[in-house]
Amino acid sequence: MEENSNSEENKKEYKQVNSYSEKKKSSFGKSFVLPFFSGILGTTMVIGTCFGIPQIKEKLIGSTIVNTSSQSNSPASTAVPISLTEYSETSTYVASKVLPSIVGITIEYSVTSPFAMNLTQNAKATGSGIIISEDGYILTNNHVVSSSSSSSFYSVSEATKITVNLYNDNTEYEAKIIGTDSVTDLAVIKIEKSGLTAATLGNSDATKVGEFSMAVGNPLGMQSSITCGVISALNRKVKDSDGKEYTLIQTDTAINSGNSGGALVNANGEVIGINTLKLSGSGIEGMGFAIPVNLAKPISEQLIQYNKVKRPYIGISGINIDNSTASYYKLVVGVYVKSVEDFSAAQKAGIKAGDVITKIDGTEIKTMDELNNIKNSHNIGDEVTLTIHRDNSDTEIKVTLEEQP
Repeated sequence: MEENSNSEENKKEYKQVNSYSEKKKSSFGKSFVLPFFSGILGTTMVIGTCFGIPQIKEKLIGSTIVNTSSQSNSPASTAVPISLTEYSETSTYVASKVLPSIVGITIEYSVTSPFAMNLTQNAKATGSGIIISEDGYILTNNHVVSSSSSSSFYSVSEATKITVNLYNDNTEYEAKIIGTDSVTDLAVIKIEKSGLTAATLGNSDATKVGEFSMAVGNPLGMQSSITCGVISALNRKVKDSDGKEYTLIQTDTAINSGNSGGALVNANGEVIGINTLKLSGSGIEGMGFAIPVNLAKPISEQLIQYNKVKRPYIGISGINIDNSTASYYKLVVGVYVKSVEDFSAAQKAGIKAGDVITKIDGTEIKTMDELNNIKNSHNIGDEVTLTIHRDNSDTEIKVTLEEQP
């Protein structure tokens, strides 16, 4: 009976606790929960009303544009429209400014094959050029106008005729070569005509990656064609099919055969490069290259003035010595002097065949290209210091640069 009595008392106590809890809940609900939710409800109604008023809605959350397209993944996604008007106006302005300064170039030459009883056939190639003076001087690529080459299968003559087509002009103007430079792949030709529209040459050193670019030229013989894109990279080291290295501007602007010698221009219609190379092949797209106009300016000036480019000259032929070659022949890394030309600056300074040039003006070099790049940054008559490795010791020899013959 005692256990039952305790059980009954426990039940009473349990009921009392529940009764107290219920009273507490009821009191809490009256004093806090009900006013709280009433406040939320009132606030919601006020905000809902405000959202119905556009001026208040815009101040609260700002204006948005709802994309109601059926292709949208979400029922009401926000989008910011981008106007192409400004881009279109830029490209039309640039095209109208630059097109009158770009020409189409046609080169005629002959090809002879020893396998066809020395049969000679005439052939043609096309390229582009940039008018750089109102009296007919035109800047282009050396490889556009210098067609001469040979192999065991054929030989190609120098250009037998060069003609130029101007913008919106059906007349063909015969051109003559003023000067060519194979080192920079630049050339200047001239037609006898005045009153031409010269291109505005810009500053390629101020060019930035990502900025607008337009290629203007004569691709595949389709004169006065433009393509647009952006600058992809600067100071890109690129080798051509002959292994010659250039430092160029890279662009994704489409460049095709025949664009060579044409202009790469910026949003101001200023020429920043001369289109010269492109990479092509399976899996390659949008990789074109242009010679910076800041390099082309002094070259074109020398070609017009001297019919050639005057460069400083050391007078050696060399072989690149890398780590493995140096280890095998017990030499040092640098440029091995294979021969020294008679009466050259090198011979006068005492450089000998068998020397290895390791530095120029204190800068380590490993290749002839590196040696020439530093050498070409000097003027004719400047003195440079070459560090020579000879008989297992290093010595410094001063060389006064002469004009390249």
